[in-house]
Amino acid sequence: MLDNVIRIIQVALTPVFLLSAVAALLNVFSLRLGRVSDRVDLVAQQIFKADPYEATHLAAQLSYLRRRSLLLDWAVVLAAVGGAFTCAAALILFVGALRDSTLVSALLGSFGLAIVCTLAGLGAFVAELLLAGRGLREEVAVRQVEAATQLAGPGDLGTLDRRQ
Repeated sequence: MLDNVIRIIQVALTPVFLLSAVAALLNVFSLRLGRVSDRVDLVAQQIFKADPYEATHLAAQLSYLRRRSLLLDWAVVLAAVGGAFTCAAALILFVGALRDSTLVSALLGSFGLAIVCTLAGLGAFVAELLLAGRGLREEVAVRQVEAATQLAGPGDLGTLDRRQ
């Protein structure tokens, strides 16, 4: 009997490792969501003081930040569901040991769903990272144009265009 309990605990460690990885992912996702939220607050404050050109640019940033937050929301939900199915897999292992049966199909189903949800959460996270990178590159391009315009002065814009 003791050998069976030890074996079940050893087998249950696999879902526990996945669960700790999911918890770490959820921490990363929530930190990124907090940063997006801080950026939304900043942009929302700036939009009221901005001139029409800058307000258009800031409105586009808000739209972009909304897409990022939606992707992060999906990543969080999918990872949390993956964590719940991981817990279900561990529970099925223990219940199966108590009933002296394995409940193989339920175990495979819950652990399989845990893996699929976790992978989908990672996919949403990667999409958000790619969106963040694209937004960063767009922001750098806008700032470069603004800096070049300020350096060139109003009379030198034709010269600036020819140099680029």
